[in-house]
Amino acid sequence: MTKNDSSKPTNFIHQIIEEDLKSGANDGKVVTRFPPEPNGYLHIGHAKSICLNFGTALKYGGQCNLRFDDTNPEKESQEYIDSIVSDVRWLGFEWAGDIRYTSDYFDTLYEWALHLIKEGKAYVDSLSAHEMREYRGTLTEAGKNSPYRERSVEENLDLFEKMRAGAFDEGECVLRAKIDMAAANINLRDPVIYRIRKAHHHQSGDKWCIYPSYDFAHGQSDALEGVTHSICTLEFEDHRPLYDWFVENLPVPAKPRQYEFARLNLNYTVTSKRKLKLLVDEQKVSGWNDPRMPTISGLRRRGYTPASIRNFCDMIGVTRSNGIVDMGMLEAAVREDLDANAPRAMCVIDPIKLTITNMPEGELAWFELPAHPKDESMGIRKVPFTRNLLIEREDFAEVPPKKWKRLAPGEAVRLRGAYVVRCEEVVRDETGEVVELKASFDPQTHGANPTDYKPNGVIHWVSADNAVPCEVRAYERLFTEANPDGDKERDFHEFINPESLVVFPNAHAEIGLKHAAVESRFQFERQGYFCVDPDTTENRMVFNRTVGLRDSWAKIQGK
Repeated sequence: MTKNDSSKPTNFIHQIIEEDLKSGANDGKVVTRFPPEPNGYLHIGHAKSICLNFGTALKYGGQCNLRFDDTNPEKESQEYIDSIVSDVRWLGFEWAGDIRYTSDYFDTLYEWALHLIKEGKAYVDSLSAHEMREYRGTLTEAGKNSPYRERSVEENLDLFEKMRAGAFDEGECVLRAKIDMAAANINLRDPVIYRIRKAHHHQSGDKWCIYPSYDFAHGQSDALEGVTHSICTLEFEDHRPLYDWFVENLPVPAKPRQYEFARLNLNYTVTSKRKLKLLVDEQKVSGWNDPRMPTISGLRRRGYTPASIRNFCDMIGVTRSNGIVDMGMLEAAVREDLDANAPRAMCVIDPIKLTITNMPEGELAWFELPAHPKDESMGIRKVPFTRNLLIEREDFAEVPPKKWKRLAPGEAVRLRGAYVVRCEEVVRDETGEVVELKASFDPQTHGANPTDYKPNGVIHWVSADNAVPCEVRAYERLFTEANPDGDKERDFHEFINPESLVVFPNAHAEIGLKHAAVESRFQFERQGYFCVDPDTTENRMVFNRTVGLRDSWAKIQGK
């Protein structure tokens, strides 16, 4: 990882690092880490942490480790590990050295647990989980010592070895640090540092049936890796005294410091892994990578770009003040990126047939349109014009309202990049539904100066004879409420948006999109930004709507 010389705004963590560098702390090194627990897919909140940790190391010419906090094997899987690795790389970052796991340090952590026992600073407790909660006290009342707190060093060593050997059932006993049951900070009231979990581990197999707690393993793993700045969210601020206590009371090779920043809270979504997993398990969504999910893989599938997510994280900044970020900011970030970089195309999502009566059957004309109106380097695209065309159903009104700027009986419109056509006949089926429009084109109007000919608006179109049949999935926000977790009287499920996905199975795109690769992104003119979904097959394209051309959600919500 090479130093990034770009002059980004300095946040308070960068200010701390610059002061450390000036004072010569940490021998001038900057080592950060991103330590996800592999118990689910990463979400947009993790993206902020990824950008901060990897971006900080990049800015100061340091290194950032990717370390999996794999201390809870019952909830972890290789699937989650693989997805996290893919997400970090997709965002544009690379870690220093090999991927690391907390389980790499299990032997050392076990030895350090023995060290605490021998120092009289840890003991095996046989209280039940319920009894431990009762003994712990409250925020206003001190806890009380466990009756097992004064077991001898020898007895604790013996019991701890039996825990490791599998002699006890889960929950029968735990190893606790001996700190202070009257501490104002509840995290210091003899926290559990080892518990029994008779579960197969995805990395260490069946070697262990006891596993360290996050609080015990995290700081020590940082120390073993030489992490200089352990950056985490504000929810761990109350855990920092415990982080420091372990570092001070164990023979660690380094003494890292923990710093906290405000996590990303985004409205119209939930970022609790437990709740996201519920949505997946209950099939409220198609999976962790459903384009409505706030997961990185879901955003990727929807058509978000790595640059748009990184830019969004830069926009919201790094502070110590919790707040809620509007989803519109994230959508604006991807809209800005795609506006500059997505080639244009035409796609008719809800088609109605438009027959050009004065063009012979089988005749074909080609028109050249810019791939991007503001970027000539993208070149041109060619679209065929035939007798049989398709236009959007919503672009026709038999009885047009005032100021109607699209097609209507007797009215003329320009077909984007082609001719002006005039509607002359409306064809209905036996139910009375309009199924076809007949129109004539004026061959003199291609390329005509708009001041010389003023049709009633401009609409997009495709050739029915040459278009690519496709399915278009129009996505909206997954929840109807800005804060679906905010109403304690109602379950967040009640706010799931029933119109978060609308499928258009009979869409047609211009011929140039026939072989578009998965994750290719386009602006469908007048419609929004779309990307090719992995469900695409050789015979059928599938496009996901990433975001509209404008923020339509505020209008939908009456804002």
